[in-house]
Amino acid sequence: MKIEVLGMGCPKCRMLYANAQRAVRESGVDAEIIKVEDIAEITGYGVMMTPALVIDGKIKASGRIPTPDEIKAWIS
Repeated sequence: MKIEVLGMGCPKCRMLYANAQRAVRESGVDAEIIKVEDIAEITGYGVMMTPALVIDGKIKASGRIPTPDEIKAWIS
């Protein structure tokens, strides 16, 4: 599973990355978590607001910080 956190490194982006790490750790799934900070790559997803969360190529959240529990539901 590939989880991408899209954002330029702002505090909200770092919080989303931490939430994704926690969700993966608590759920025990095998996932790679990647920070995507390149603006061209972010806009390539059609994302207009960061932070955003992409799981296996599908945008799950944009412009907000999903909780670890929300993320766990998406990756289970």
